[in-house]
Amino acid sequence: MFTGIVEEIGKVVKIEKRSVSFRFSIERPVAFSDIKLGDSLSINGVCLTVAKFDKKSLSFDVIKESLKKTSIGILKSGDKVNLERAIEAGGRFGGHFVTGHIDYSSEIKSMEREGISKKWEVALPKEYKRYIVPKGSVAVDGVSLTVAEVSNDSFIIYLIPHTLEKTTLGLKKKKDTINIEFDMLGKYVAQSKSESKASKVSMDFLKVHGFVE
Repeated sequence: MFTGIVEEIGKVVKIEKRSVSFRFSIERPVAFSDIKLGDSLSINGVCLTVAKFDKKSLSFDVIKESLKKTSIGILKSGDKVNLERAIEAGGRFGGHFVTGHIDYSSEIKSMEREGISKKWEVALPKEYKRYIVPKGSVAVDGVSLTVAEVSNDSFIIYLIPHTLEKTTLGLKKKKDTINIEFDMLGKYVAQSKSESKASKVSMDFLKVHGFVE
């Protein structure tokens, strides 16, 4: 579990494309000196396991399913990535609960300057609209942000100078691909509503056909 508060910006130093997987390595941040084999890290919002490490680098293996749903597969040597270690029991908590399981990778439809902030419009497939609400939370490349507006095919977020400076979001351009994870609580609510509706339909069906009074 993560918080969506980026700790470090890392740099990709090696890419290894294999037949059934994808391995990449990043420079090991000084602050991550406590990392062990098997630890979980959020890399651009994707929960990955440390497969190999030394004093200078950390390596991760990515399976095909993750490559299909995230932007990890388009990383190149030299790219910058957002890094966050998993939450420690009893540690400080900021942002919102982020699992590191990406819902979909999206495109930045537009970006414009508004005062000291940047306004992004992010593409939103119809099937995911039920998971997002204005003033709710969303993780974008692992960064916890607040949703400003929601329309039929997109949502709006605002990025303050601190976020642009301390994360890779400040390096993004229009049409770039980003990883999106909706708020876990929002998904639970949507699922609960769906199940309640299904139960009602089933009871109505039984009443109409005389199985129950």
